[in-house]
Amino acid sequence: MAADGEAQAGGEAVLDGFFDRLNPDMCVVTAVADGELAGCLAGFASQCSVRPPRYAVWLPKNSHTYRVARAAQHLAVHLLARDQRDLAALLGGETGDEADQFERLDWREGPGGTAVLTETAAWFAGTILHRTDGGDHVGFVLDPVRWGEGRAGPLLRMSDTLGTSVRPCVD
Repeated sequence: MAADGEAQAGGEAVLDGFFDRLNPDMCVVTAVADGELAGCLAGFASQCSVRPPRYAVWLPKNSHTYRVARAAQHLAVHLLARDQRDLAALLGGETGDEADQFERLDWREGPGGTAVLTETAAWFAGTILHRTDGGDHVGFVLDPVRWGEGRAGPLLRMSDTLGTSVRPCVD
């Protein structure tokens, strides 16, 4: 094991120990473009500016949600309560290429034509300002335009999905 401050070689494995310590809140990202709806569970998301307020979500290039988001002008980001593992399993365990996930979801049209899930802890819709290639994921920097809240309670975190079939953006 490397000492504090000492670099460790190893290519892709260099930051594995660091990443293993992270436990981010999980969110659901929904995208709508050309009449097609998509959504997936995402673990790579964060506020990225205070003034002006900005938020970034990262979607894998091989996902259905990414393919729809490329043509979208807005995205919606939803936080899940810890007891919403079933919703996480639907959007983090099934591919939008093979099943219509939205036929089993309660949702409404939101700002910019986004799909807002109605039973989440909180949500916001944002205009896509930038797309940034980060390797196997693309970051979407969002300018929030509206938000809402729903369920109270602790949020679903990455550790809540370990040992289950729930995985971020499998679609």
